[in-house]
Amino acid sequence: MGRKPNFLFFITDQQRADWLGCYGHPVLRTPHIDSLAVRGARFDDFHTAMPVCMPNRASLLTGRYPSVHGLRHNGCVLSERANTFVEVLAAGGYRTAAIGKSHLQPFTSKPSTGQPDLEQGLIEEAWKPDGVSYQEEEPASYEGEAPYAIHTPYYGYQHVEMVTGHGDKCGGHYGQWFRSAHPDWQVLHDPVNELLHYYRCPQAYRTPVPEQSYPTAWIRDRAADWLRAQAGHDTPFFAFVSFPDPHHPFNPPGRYWSMYGPEQFEVLLPYEAHRNPPPPLRHLRTQWERNRSESNAHAAFCADEQSLREAMALTAGMMAMIDDAVGEVLAALQESGCADNTVVIFTSDHGDYLGDFNLLLKGALPMRSVTRVPFIWTDPEDPEPRTCQSLASTIDIPATILERAGLQPYWGMQGKSLLHCMKRGQGPRDSLLVEHHDNGARMGFAEPARVRSLLTDRWRLTIFKNENWGELYDRQNDPHETLNLWDDAGHAAVRADLTERLVCEMMNAMEESPRAKRLA
Repeated sequence: MGRKPNFLFFITDQQRADWLGCYGHPVLRTPHIDSLAVRGARFDDFHTAMPVCMPNRASLLTGRYPSVHGLRHNGCVLSERANTFVEVLAAGGYRTAAIGKSHLQPFTSKPSTGQPDLEQGLIEEAWKPDGVSYQEEEPASYEGEAPYAIHTPYYGYQHVEMVTGHGDKCGGHYGQWFRSAHPDWQVLHDPVNELLHYYRCPQAYRTPVPEQSYPTAWIRDRAADWLRAQAGHDTPFFAFVSFPDPHHPFNPPGRYWSMYGPEQFEVLLPYEAHRNPPPPLRHLRTQWERNRSESNAHAAFCADEQSLREAMALTAGMMAMIDDAVGEVLAALQESGCADNTVVIFTSDHGDYLGDFNLLLKGALPMRSVTRVPFIWTDPEDPEPRTCQSLASTIDIPATILERAGLQPYWGMQGKSLLHCMKRGQGPRDSLLVEHHDNGARMGFAEPARVRSLLTDRWRLTIFKNENWGELYDRQNDPHETLNLWDDAGHAAVRADLTERLVCEMMNAMEESPRAKRLA
């Protein structure tokens, strides 16, 4: 029996698929990440289970849809009762480590906002509390000087070095290290000390935090050290290396701030390109025209062309830093002597509108810019470069890793292994479900949006709860989704057929675990 493979898993935060050189970006240079595609499989139609951080990260760990695993929107938690594929690896003899952003539990202590007001009864919720505090990622856990001892295994991870938040003011173990390494840390975090710049893009500022002390650099160094420490070990490992960038705020440090300029980028898909904008898109445009800003810093908003170009330039700077970090982590893998038996994976938790129809960030409109993410699989046993065109999802990653490790998935895992697709070119499905549960009423919705989308190789159908409109786009003839065919009489039959298929996909996504142990 051959050796079990190691796995080195890179994940970024809020990176759309086309923001890599190997995915065709005309300006951004990412040679280290591109080198993975040269030696493996690159998926061209890979989508999130839900284009939001916490729900999709929980789908990545469980191989299940958010409506099933329970982390339905940001602010919820992944129950410790939930099994993860990392736990299967650990049970199969793997050493497991998570370094960087996890976000399976809330990393703020702020109360939830935007939820519907309900009259509370004698019993508050449908489910009894499980007795777990779910404070492993909260700021209070990391206030001391000594590194906080996370209760492990943490969703299967035996070794955890935590980063919480985004930008230059991240917390977790990184925050504890930063305060220790910089006695003047409050000065570095004080907005009055931000470096001079002339950008006007919202949430863009020039940080005084040195490059070597920025979260991306800390994750790079901690991951590289952990990999070097694996030299000489016979036990296989799974290392999860998670960067909080290129998520907003837009603040790449040092030379990465000016590595790219706004003049290098174009807004290729302005608002005017959409021939019949759906209501949320019109709402955000109206808000911008009336100079009204969104109250939630994470909510999608409309911006002018110059601000969009600036956001693109700074996003490119953040990605350049991540690419350099990936290169150094890959070098450490080589130094460990484990590279010839390590599968390397690269993906992101969701995308960013990043200029599409003049929008920034993410929201309930499931455009390809927010649902489509990169997925690269580099296996030293199969180094032939190839592009997989089949539909695939974040929920497929666990089943793929487990099959490669020679381990069976647990009952209730909804994803399907992609190994056959990589070898034969035939994917496991001809349609794909994408969910969305908002945690507040935004984008003009009267209540928190509940959204279901069906993707096929030809179409994207989206239905919004309690709305008398929807979306239907021809992905082949209108790849940028600029003409909504929902109300087009000539496509009524297509809409009906896709609606029926969506219902079937939603039924397929129903909970099937646990299995019954008795007949009746």
